[in-house]
Amino acid sequence: MAYPYGKFRYRVEIDGLDAGGFSEVTGFDASIDVMEYREGDMVQTPYKIPGLKKYGNITLKKGLTDSLVMYEWLITGVDGPVDRKTITITSLDEAGQDVASWQVINAWPIRYTAPDFNATSSEVAIETVEIAHEGMTRVS
Repeated sequence: MAYPYGKFRYRVEIDGLDAGGFSEVTGFDASIDVMEYREGDMVQTPYKIPGLKKYGNITLKKGLTDSLVMYEWLITGVDGPVDRKTITITSLDEAGQDVASWQVINAWPIRYTAPDFNATSSEVAIETVEIAHEGMTRVS
């Protein structure tokens, strides 16, 4: 019997390079809109036709460090054309071996959120980057 893999061991790479540790990766999904079409002489049930294909934005969260890589990627797009990259998210088994990977193509950051600060808190400061993209493929 094969057991399902946990969701707490994964790796994120951007253009094949290790992107650092992220505490959370959410929102990568795909959907197809449904268009309904009915002619006047048809029965009451309309045809259902596939419409636009859409991909949800991905949110990456990580503890604040001295790395500026994600922030600088966003600022590149603010100051000029966006820099589209391929993001690979890989699930790992208990031994650290790759078990499933998804590639997100033509991705670029659309929002950066700096951490909130609170002198009475004992939590890690988290920065957030939201990524738009044009396609997602499960590659393994």
